[in-house]
Amino acid sequence: MSAAATGPTTSIWGRTEQQDFRSRVRGSLLGGAIGDALGAPATPLTLDAIRARYGPEGITAPTNAEAANGAGTHTPAPPTPPPPARITAATQLTLFTVDGLIRAQVRRDTGAWHPPTDVHRAYLRWAATQRDWGPDERRKDNGWLAREEWLYSRRDPARACLLGLADEVMGTLDRPKNPDARDPAAVTRSGPFGLLVGWEPQLVLQLAVECAAHTHGDPAAYLSAGAHAVIVHGLARGESLDAAVQRTLALLAQRPGHQPVTDALQHALGAVRQGMPSPGLVASLGEGHLAQEALAIAVYCALVGEDIRHGLLLAVNHDGPSGATGTLCGTLLGALHGETALPPGWLAELEGRSTLLELADDFAMEMTQGPALHGPAVNSPGWLARYPRA
Repeated sequence: MSAAATGPTTSIWGRTEQQDFRSRVRGSLLGGAIGDALGAPATPLTLDAIRARYGPEGITAPTNAEAANGAGTHTPAPPTPPPPARITAATQLTLFTVDGLIRAQVRRDTGAWHPPTDVHRAYLRWAATQRDWGPDERRKDNGWLAREEWLYSRRDPARACLLGLADEVMGTLDRPKNPDARDPAAVTRSGPFGLLVGWEPQLVLQLAVECAAHTHGDPAAYLSAGAHAVIVHGLARGESLDAAVQRTLALLAQRPGHQPVTDALQHALGAVRQGMPSPGLVASLGEGHLAQEALAIAVYCALVGEDIRHGLLLAVNHDGPSGATGTLCGTLLGALHGETALPPGWLAELEGRSTLLELADDFAMEMTQGPALHGPAVNSPGWLARYPRA
C-alpha cells in the first residue's frame, strides 16, 4: 500500500464539499444498514415463501419481519411497538471497517502506514464481540466502538468470517484465509473503502481486495469486494452509477481471475435493457449465494430503482440471501443520493442508528480535517481516546 495514498487534506475541502461528503458517507452506511435489516428476515426464504409470509408484494418495510405472522391473517396488532429493525454481522463488520480506516489514518503519526493491518486489527475486535459477553474495559486501546455493548451479539456471521478471524494471523493475497470461500460476506463489509475519495481508484481496489483476503480467498470473492468498493468510490465522488461501473470494469480487466466478476457486472448492465424491472430479471443474475451474483443483483436494482425504496425492495424480494443483496444495494444508493434520500420511516426504526451516525461523522471529520485533530503540531486527547494509536 503506497504511503502516498493518504487522502485529502483540509485545504482542498470547502464547506459545501465537506457537507456533501458527509451526506454521502452517512447515506452509504445508513443505506447499507437499512438494506441489511430489510432483507435479513427473508435471507433463508425463497420468493414464494416470502410472498406466503408477507403478502403478494413480499417484504415492504423493515418492520414486517417482527410484526407479521403470515399474510392475509386476522392476527391482531401487537400491543407494543415492534423492536428496531435488526442489523446483522454485515453491518457490524462494516462499522469495524470504518473504525479500522480511521485508526489507520491516526497511526500514520507514528510513522506506521499499513491500512490492511489496521483493518485486520479492527476485524479482530469485531471477532471478540462474537465470543465475549461484553466489552473488556481493561483494553483501553480498543477505542469507543468496541465498547458499544449492543454490538456484542452474534447476528448470523458467515462461517468464513469466524474462521478467518479465529486467530491473529492475517490473511494476505499470497496466503489468503479460506481459499474456497465464495459467499458475499467480504463484499458486504467493503463499501467504506470506497469512501476514501482522496485515493486513486486502483488503490481503493487494492486495499479492499487485500482486506477481503483476511477471510475470503477465492478470487471472485475478493475481487467482488474490490469492485464494490470502486463503484462506491465513484458514487462518493459524484459520478453516475453507470459511469462508476464502467470504471470498475476497466480496472478489473487488469486483475487475474476477474472474469466471473466482470461477467456478472456486464449481465447486470444488460438486464437493465431487457424491460421493466422484475423479480424475474433479478433471478436471471443468480440467487446471490456467490459474491459476484450478490454484487450484480445489487447493481441492477440500484440502476433500475425509481427511488431508494423501490430499489431496495427489488433487491430483497428474491430467492437468495436478501440481507446481503439489500446491504450492497443500500450502500450504493446511499452513496449515490446521500442521507436525505433515505426513507425516514425506515431510518427511525433502524437498530444502532446513533452508532452509525456517530461513526460516519467521525470518518468524515477524519478524512476532511484530520490534521487539525492529530499530528506533529496538535493532538486532541478526546480524539486519540476514541481512536488510539496503539
